[in-house]
Amino acid sequence: MNRQSRPQRPYDVVLFGATGFVGELTAEYLLAHAPRGCRWALAGRSREKLERLRDRLAALDSARAAEVAVVTADAGDPAAMRALAESTHVVASTVGPYILHGRELVAVCAEAGTDYTDLTGEPEFVDLMWVRHDARARETGARIVHACGFDSMPHDLLAYFTVRQLPEGVPLTVDGFVRASGIISGGTLATSLTIAARQRQAKAAARERRRYEPRSALRRVRAPLGAPRFSKETGTWALPLPTLDPRIVCRSAAALERYGPDFRYRHYASVKTLPMALAGPIGVGALAAAAQLPFVRSWLTDRYAPGRGPSPEQRARAWFQVRAVGEGGGRRVFTEVSGGDPGYGETAKMLAEASLCLALDDLPTTSGQVTTATAMGDALIERLRAAGIPFRVRHTADEPR
Repeated sequence: MNRQSRPQRPYDVVLFGATGFVGELTAEYLLAHAPRGCRWALAGRSREKLERLRDRLAALDSARAAEVAVVTADAGDPAAMRALAESTHVVASTVGPYILHGRELVAVCAEAGTDYTDLTGEPEFVDLMWVRHDARARETGARIVHACGFDSMPHDLLAYFTVRQLPEGVPLTVDGFVRASGIISGGTLATSLTIAARQRQAKAAARERRRYEPRSALRRVRAPLGAPRFSKETGTWALPLPTLDPRIVCRSAAALERYGPDFRYRHYASVKTLPMALAGPIGVGALAAAAQLPFVRSWLTDRYAPGRGPSPEQRARAWFQVRAVGEGGGRRVFTEVSGGDPGYGETAKMLAEASLCLALDDLPTTSGQVTTATAMGDALIERLRAAGIPFRVRHTADEPR
């Protein structure tokens, strides 16, 4: 399924939230890498800011920037959101926290049969959007693909890539280990505080999803939290990481029989030293506790407001590495994906490539709320490889009999 098989619309991709920190990086990437003939537009609340962004893009490539359209739309205006969704094949949204600013856009995309990508790492938002809009998106053919940045694309696609190196039709296990270095932006901080402050609502959304989501009686998929341990496979301390990532991996596994009749995934932060392993949970706990106090949240977001982020020099020093160990059918495989600045430079690249993939590539027929692995799989992995985010097999081994 690609744009040739769907009704004609003015745009292939519209980038909503283009004037935000990650939005501008995504716009720069699309300017440099969207193929000739791809019709894309910048969208957001302020036409003045959008025009200034297009002027900055013109300084990079005046000919390409002249082809980029500008669309004014406010996330709080249902009519504007509906017109935006009906004008394009794919909407890529960077406007978070999504639970506060993203609900209407998903609704209109599901209604209009428009594909949708975002950068959310918010479990509550993903579950709520499934409950409210998955059924309608299946009817209209819309593909709603959340978590198309560092949350959770490299983890989802690496698990998919690892499974494809293992035998078919047998129980499989995959353990993922993530290491990263970088500085967070004001938008990321605001989203993290929102997630931490809304744990009660997130649990309620998860319960509602479980109540209605169908489960296979023939296949089992699970993501136990696991326990802290020293990982001989990576030479680091492995701390269980209860983020959105393992949930996304499991939804890919539930949708694709290639993951076998019984699939287990565990997700870890990979930490070099024991003191860091001990300090990490303390820091996370302190942030979660602080997020429960409104005045603390306000103080933190005022000091580091959305729209601000690390400098180009700081981003150039940032990096990420995700390793996976997969086992099954007497086979063991070690895989890896790595790249540069995870939160911003590479996240912008991932969002842009996922959106271009949905708009332009021949893909399996899917609809509803789907994952990057389910909707795009091999095609997206090849795009990321070409963009400098390599997926590779480090080595394989047959298990002793």
